[in-house]
Amino acid sequence: MTLSPIIELVEEPGPALTQTILEGVRSYNRSLFPNHPDGKDLAIGIRDPDSQAFVGGLLGRMAGGWLAIELLFVPEALRGNGLATRLIAIAENEACERGCHAAWIDTLNPKARQLYERLGYVIFGELENYPVGSSRFFLQKALGPVPAI
Repeated sequence: MTLSPIIELVEEPGPALTQTILEGVRSYNRSLFPNHPDGKDLAIGIRDPDSQAFVGGLLGRMAGGWLAIELLFVPEALRGNGLATRLIAIAENEACERGCHAAWIDTLNPKARQLYERLGYVIFGELENYPVGSSRFFLQKALGPVPAI
């Protein structure tokens, strides 16, 4: 007799479940696209000059010729000083050096959307009513020519 797998809702997934899912998806994607290089995570931090603790930054992933900017956070006290622009520029430069031809980002924040559009990103999608009464916007930007495989 073969046992059926157990499926359960997990309130706090923790690193073990997260790693299992990430590695499973990444392994499967490598089998689908064997001629493409593995993706690479990207992290750029903002440190407090006194404590040296991280207080914000950018997290992303470079894969398939694209930079996906997944999370971007600048503490409120530091906003308006061009830090988000600098973080994005550093991420884009790193992505170009690693062969990425484009970048994408999404946001719920109207001010962030304006910033991304000023930096050359254009909307390619909108998820209406996320959150209810508002929208989540998806933006992309060309970084260079699409490389030959």
